[in-house]
Amino acid sequence: MAGCTSRCRQGVLKLIQSLQRLISGGLTKDKTDDELEMTMVCHRPEGLDQLEAQTNFSKQELQILYRGFKNFPHQECPSGVVNEETFKHIYAQFFPHGDASMYAHYLFNAFDTTNNGSIKFKDFVMGLSILLRGTLREKLEWTFHLYDINRDGYINREEMTEIVRAIYDMMGKYTYPALKGDVPQQHVDAFFQKMDKNKDGVVTLEEFIIACQQDENMMRSMQLFENVM
Repeated sequence: MAGCTSRCRQGVLKLIQSLQRLISGGLTKDKTDDELEMTMVCHRPEGLDQLEAQTNFSKQELQILYRGFKNFPHQECPSGVVNEETFKHIYAQFFPHGDASMYAHYLFNAFDTTNNGSIKFKDFVMGLSILLRGTLREKLEWTFHLYDINRDGYINREEMTEIVRAIYDMMGKYTYPALKGDVPQQHVDAFFQKMDKNKDGVVTLEEFIIACQQDENMMRSMQLFENVM
């Protein structure tokens, strides 16, 4: 049971690390950039005032995030939209000893709430607003939707197996314990033993939230988001 929680927690912590690097990239840019810059892009984002009202970020924080977002590499239209290939390329740099492509795919889909194959700046900051400044329930809901790969409102065993394997692949040679044939299944079994209260073979949002709230390690992982920005 503890191992399953550890796998889930590693996924959360890796996301935190990637956010820290992205935001620090924005902070190093020339602060002479101003709001006018946000209108001079190929895909014009929502206005700062509107995003400030829709998120838990200040206008200055949005400008910092925007600088980091528009400096994603390999974009034909800087500050416009980020496609999955670009997202995977960026995420892979944080895990040179593993293969982060599948976890990045699931993470990309979690940010791509409109399911159109791209992440706009609004999509990005709305997700970050939840992860960094949202309520505990909002953060857990976002994490649930990350694991709910087919978006049917439930986490099934196949989805959890894919998530666990993606985390192991991402960690590469630093994964502990080492990946063996039955290790992912052990983690999945532990996850469902802890989360699936009515033993119907799927985990609902409410089951997930209740079980996470009772898990001290998971709660500590959620609190770490508050120190990113």
